[in-house]
Amino acid sequence: MTTLRAFTTDDLFMFNGVNLDALTETYNMGFYMGYIARWPEMCLVAEAASGDVAGYVLGKAEGSGELWHGHVTALTVSPTFRRQRLAERLMNFLEEVTEIKEGYFVDLFVRVSNAVAISMYEKFGYSVYRRVLQYYAGEEDAFDMRKAMSRDVGKKSVIPLTRPVRPDEIEFN
Repeated sequence: MTTLRAFTTDDLFMFNGVNLDALTETYNMGFYMGYIARWPEMCLVAEAASGDVAGYVLGKAEGSGELWHGHVTALTVSPTFRRQRLAERLMNFLEEVTEIKEGYFVDLFVRVSNAVAISMYEKFGYSVYRRVLQYYAGEEDAFDMRKAMSRDVGKKSVIPLTRPVRPDEIEFN
């Protein structure tokens, strides 16, 4: 059995096995600690019965007006614990928090080459909003994928853009 719980600073010393996936973005300790301090309600760990970190999600709330939303900064599940719907449970949690915060949508960025993740997010109800050119280290493009929340009654936040954008055109708040 896997339990979902708040991400703590102690988890930073126990999640290396989860971050070994080549498609998982790994950040410095200060980055993770900043998320835990600023958005603790949007940072969650899936803990296995053994006490191992099976996966986690790091999220934040950002934007203003109709761009107020939840953002998935990182979602990853250890290869050992995949195909158990942990990613879905972690995403559902972040979406629930976004609803409580009255966000219009949840968004995330994913490498265009990561077909497995793109397919998974589509199953969760996300769609490609726009392509971001050279988002990853200036080399690989990303898809900005979004899912409208109940506050976005007209689903305006997920109407796809007709042209790709550059990283400097992305609204970060």
